[in-house]
Amino acid sequence: MNEETALAVAEFLLQIKAIKLDVNKPFTWASGLKSPIYCDNRKTLSFPKIRTYIRQEFVKLINEAYGPMDLVVGVATGAIAQGVLVAQDLGLPFAYVRSTKKEHGLENKIEGVVESGQNVIVVEDLVSTGQSSLDAVKALRDFGCNVKGMVAIFTYNLKIAEENFKAMDCSLNTLTDYDHLIKKALEQDYIKDFDLKSLIEWRENPQEWGEKFNISKPNITL
Repeated sequence: MNEETALAVAEFLLQIKAIKLDVNKPFTWASGLKSPIYCDNRKTLSFPKIRTYIRQEFVKLINEAYGPMDLVVGVATGAIAQGVLVAQDLGLPFAYVRSTKKEHGLENKIEGVVESGQNVIVVEDLVSTGQSSLDAVKALRDFGCNVKGMVAIFTYNLKIAEENFKAMDCSLNTLTDYDHLIKKALEQDYIKDFDLKSLIEWRENPQEWGEKFNISKPNITL
């Protein structure tokens, strides 16, 4: 991970409120896990300067870490637009993977023109536990694609994600991560020193951290 890029992207996400931090009133993920951070990277698409920067850094990262590709694949729905931008810049075809198969028509899980044997880079907007992201990788591998790896805007740096990617033998490279975000948030006064301990504790053990809260009205369900 490039330090300069990681801090720049973290600052962008904080500026446009794509990232929200609240250690006192956690957000609730769809899995039920409570988190002091809410991330919506789709907001980056509304800001041309930030959108362009992310696209350029994605392209640079792909070229440096993986080399030539045959196909760019986005993970639905958050990374479809990001993937299209990257594919356009690289001059490559694009496809995307649904979270589940369509219930009508051809019942596709993979949408677009995809061929067995193609070298594929997968684009994601964010990685939490990695389960949904790696489901897309599995679908592509089952189709016969050679998935070279995945790139994402942001990762929470959760240990479970690291273990999941290792188990799937899939490399993950991101533009920024939880550590750089916290560093920039502290520097820019989005959080205070006394928030830092709680944020670190969450990353180390999210389940245990969340159990300390008895919340009747959670912030946002992701």
